[in-house]
Amino acid sequence: MRTRIKHTLWHAAAALAGAVAGALTALALAHLPAAASATVPAWLLVPFLGLLWCIAIVPQFHPHLWERHYAGFSLALGAFTVAVYAALYGAAGSPAIGHTAVEYMQFMALVGGLFVVSGGILIDVRRPGRPLVNTLLLGAGALLANAVGTTGASMLLIRPFLRINRGRIRPFHIAFFIMIVSNCGGCLTPLGDPPLFLGYLKGVPFTWTFTHLWPYWLLVNGLLLALFWIFDRRTQATGDALPAAAGPAVTVAGWRNVALLVLFLGALMADAPLRKATGWHGVPFGAVLQLAIALLSLRTARRDILAANEFTLRPVREVGFLFAGIFATMIPALEFLQQNAGSFGIESPRGFFYACGGLSAVLDNAPTYLSFLQAALGATGAADPAALLATAHGNALLAAVSAGAVFFGAMTYIGNGPNFMVKAVAEAAHVRTPTFLGYMGWSLLVLLPVLALAFRLLGGG
Repeated sequence: MRTRIKHTLWHAAAALAGAVAGALTALALAHLPAAASATVPAWLLVPFLGLLWCIAIVPQFHPHLWERHYAGFSLALGAFTVAVYAALYGAAGSPAIGHTAVEYMQFMALVGGLFVVSGGILIDVRRPGRPLVNTLLLGAGALLANAVGTTGASMLLIRPFLRINRGRIRPFHIAFFIMIVSNCGGCLTPLGDPPLFLGYLKGVPFTWTFTHLWPYWLLVNGLLLALFWIFDRRTQATGDALPAAAGPAVTVAGWRNVALLVLFLGALMADAPLRKATGWHGVPFGAVLQLAIALLSLRTARRDILAANEFTLRPVREVGFLFAGIFATMIPALEFLQQNAGSFGIESPRGFFYACGGLSAVLDNAPTYLSFLQAALGATGAADPAALLATAHGNALLAAVSAGAVFFGAMTYIGNGPNFMVKAVAEAAHVRTPTFLGYMGWSLLVLLPVLALAFRLLGGG
């Protein structure tokens, strides 16, 4: 055990050093002078689509090949895209590459850091997984997501969720956990999901998400929890099911890491003020602080808690390699979206909801949100979010964009950061999870009708 922890620390230190070095390189690229951007050709989206195809199809037919070489597939397609993009645009493309590298560092600092810090917190639910207990846990996760983010709530609750359902867990348990805790639960505050936090930084009031999105939150999560309860009632336990234990229903150990989690979230909130105070707007202060806190957690976390959580860095490595390719191949895809979002001819809340949502399912939902926020400003002639929110129509458009970005992030494993992380944690615990296409089957069967009904009732669609 001690040897494994020592190796984990070395891997974490190497990852931190590599991330910092990569960020410094990215910052240098990002501050190169940019020339006028040219229109991105549609054929440059092929590597991104090819990577999606690999993630969805290859594991279905060649699982062992994918398990051994997924990092090579991802990095090769990412490197090819960056090389072609750089060759086509030269210095004009360098800022986009640099900004993407910084965003990747921020993404991994958030997702990986929360995984590491939460690994030192043991939430022990001393009740066997049964429909009511599971439904209450997922409902608690939908609330918690608004305080610690969907990633934080997912990393805190996925391990106890897997433990209490030992012997009865099925792929649909993972699918509903991702839909509710990792996505749909986090729409009440800007802390809940990255798109909403970006909106807050752009000038959307902090309380706006709660006052305008709580009916969506209540209806969508209420319907999903009800459907989960119906499915879970049909699940039979095996001899491995966790027995009930005496004492409190829930206990928490690892309070040192709880304090580190609060510091971690504080680092996220401090990023923008630190950039403004120093004038170094390209420096990812928050990500550097988060990585430092994660490394401190690895060195100070209680070893018995890490062992009880079966903590390893394998999920972080898997997500890191796959999303390195995804971020790289998304460079031309996101630029293509930004250049063409205003020409989609979308003016109604319904159009913004489904367009922003559909693209959020396969692209990073944070930049997709920003693209459609800009499109909403253009459609209304508003100069900024404050002007947009001065009218009822502007509020309806932003509600549609916000709900679409958050909720549709649950449609695929790559729609939102914690989705793939939850899958990786479950697989590391030897739990059978839905395949990429299998998960999409659940989201199309369950989530899409729920979202369509919610928007029809609440958004006038």
